[in-house]
Amino acid sequence: MADDIGKTTLIGEERCPGTSYSDLLDQDSREVPDFLREEAFEYLGSDPIPTSRYTSQAFMDLENEKMWPKVWQFAAREEEMPDAGDNVVYENAGKSFVLMRQDDGSIKAFRNFCLHRGRKLRTKSGYAKHLKCPFHGFTWNNDGSLKEIPCRWDFTHLDDKDMSLHEVRVDRWQGFVLISEDQDIAPFVEWAGTATAHYERWRLDQCKTGAWIGRVIPANWKATAEAFMEAWHSITTHPQILPFTGDANTRYDIYGDHINRAITPSAVLSPHLEDQGHDQAFILAKLAAFVNQSSDSDEQTSDNANARAAGRKNASDRFSSNEEAAFGVDPMDPFMARKTTAEANREAFTMMSGLDHSEFSDSEMVDNFTYNVFPNWAPWGGFIPNIVYRWRPWGDPDHCLMEVRILMRNREGEPMPKSPPMHLIPDDKPFASAGHLIGPALASVFDQDMANLPYVQDGMRESPDIDMQLGNYQEIRVRHLHQTLDKYLNT
Repeated sequence: MADDIGKTTLIGEERCPGTSYSDLLDQDSREVPDFLREEAFEYLGSDPIPTSRYTSQAFMDLENEKMWPKVWQFAAREEEMPDAGDNVVYENAGKSFVLMRQDDGSIKAFRNFCLHRGRKLRTKSGYAKHLKCPFHGFTWNNDGSLKEIPCRWDFTHLDDKDMSLHEVRVDRWQGFVLISEDQDIAPFVEWAGTATAHYERWRLDQCKTGAWIGRVIPANWKATAEAFMEAWHSITTHPQILPFTGDANTRYDIYGDHINRAITPSAVLSPHLEDQGHDQAFILAKLAAFVNQSSDSDEQTSDNANARAAGRKNASDRFSSNEEAAFGVDPMDPFMARKTTAEANREAFTMMSGLDHSEFSDSEMVDNFTYNVFPNWAPWGGFIPNIVYRWRPWGDPDHCLMEVRILMRNREGEPMPKSPPMHLIPDDKPFASAGHLIGPALASVFDQDMANLPYVQDGMRESPDIDMQLGNYQEIRVRHLHQTLDKYLNT
């Protein structure tokens, strides 16, 4: 393919014209970590994706058989189970597990069923002195060893050592607790790959769960996850964020089989608006108006929802007050909005957490670092309150549970608070009904996405003979998901 100046561009190398993410990093007021500068894009072909992968019960059964038991699954956060005896019930793909904090601080995980007649030992997360079956009273110690069999005289044929609960693998990373049924799987960091090292700088293990919501979505788990794997749908689905979001300038990176990344610049104009003569003050004003929904609409809005708004409101207020060179940023700097927002966030986040943010780059203070860990969760990087997505199949191919967790920096020197339980939004309620937890601005974005997804599922189910055609760059993470999935299904 030849462009206007005669340069040959290979398939997969096309990029949106204009300011690139590398250009933005070159203007950063701080030293930028090397792993943000490094591009790791791979062209993965242009083959279409069959819609049957989203609608077929047979395909879902294949995932349940060959993929889910062979991967690391994000099952809990450490702060959900801080004390010995605290436990989390995690369910996915037709299986139930109970994770149990041990006396020595370690965590064990077991298949959640009684070895007598199969009843679930735990039906909800909480505290347990031991694991006692509510049916006949068979009881296990919290380390999985057998404690008691009622009417023991009737079970002389059983050996205690053969009656231990079925244990699964556990690993811990950045405050996340992972489980796997595969006893031979590599440790999580080795399995997931080199991108896990990026989080050593961001230390999500020092974060608490500020809010946690979930909602059953009438769409396949993959279709729902894929709605958050690219930014370019913003021009149609989220037009309100274009004045301060570089949607088409998003960088997409692939790291081995199990992690990919999208970095979407913030506090910059969308390339779709650049020819309309908007200035830096326009960017700041629109950004502040958007995020200030969280701080102005409801006095009961939680601190975690307001945190994302705090710095950006601070930036707008300082600039609009006509302070000369707010935060030391030249008002004529062509990246003034970005630098001012970053500096305001440093100030606001330092005040809230006690952590000194002065050394961290503008990018880490304003941009959206959306990492996806195969198969179904996405822990954001950077230093703004970190979103963590998780998508789980829910009964049939046409439904999933989407969870949104907001991680906040725990104030330095204060004990880590226990995580709040997940707030499950009723099927007939929008994400806006949880705006007091995650902020109205973020909730409104989710509701815009949800307006598409049921129709995506309907369209694919009604057109089983039609394949999906993907872009070579902006939808590379969708293709990456399916190619990695195939590696599990074809073994």
